[in-house]
Amino acid sequence: MFALVTGSSGSIGSAIVEELHQQQYQVIGLDRETKGNTDFFVPINLNEFVIDENKRQAVLAAITNFLNPHPTLHLLVNNAAEQLLNSTENLTFEQWQQTLNVNLTAPFLLTQGLLAALTFAKGSVVNIASIHNQLTKPRFVAYATSKAALIGLTKSMAVDLAGKIRVNAISPAAVETPMLKAGFPDKNDYLKLHQIHPTGRIGTPQEIAAMVVFLASAQAGFINGANIEIDGGISRVLKDL
Repeated sequence: MFALVTGSSGSIGSAIVEELHQQQYQVIGLDRETKGNTDFFVPINLNEFVIDENKRQAVLAAITNFLNPHPTLHLLVNNAAEQLLNSTENLTFEQWQQTLNVNLTAPFLLTQGLLAALTFAKGSVVNIASIHNQLTKPRFVAYATSKAALIGLTKSMAVDLAGKIRVNAISPAAVETPMLKAGFPDKNDYLKLHQIHPTGRIGTPQEIAAMVVFLASAQAGFINGANIEIDGGISRVLKDL
């Protein structure tokens, strides 16, 4: 079985790759530079994938070549994301467009470009969204908008591609990664982040990866167009001032 994972060398991407390997998938990775632990690798900046037709076709051709002689793709995981933070007043058009290119348009174009291989396998797509699709913070306007739109894309594609493939999304809350920790230089603030979740902790990359594998499995065959919240219950919390 073949799977394609974007953002394959990041913390969550690497965990997804490892979990897929345990399920006997051969994994094609797409990332900016680092191959990581994938079986096959195509280096690409997904912003360039969107705006440059020649690069896009070259990437799709390289992926298809890995899948030969009978292009069959069982799973596409749109995991890569751009998070450029800025206020509405100061957000540049370039920041806005790059965020949408990577977080929304690239998943659409990859699904569209690999649809024949996915359909042949009766495969599925899993889009990694975010809790920011429904609950967000200041300066996340571009990121939150892109993730809300990704949920919309998930639902509409599940309907539009009925009978061909399944399309689902996962919306994690805080997940323990080096990038998240870097955003909390004060250890007390990082501890509070754990404590405000009803689970008493934040998520792990492995928990996201396990849900990806489940959604791709036959046991999840009746799940389509869904958005699975992996958030430790934080989206149910009402905080009084």
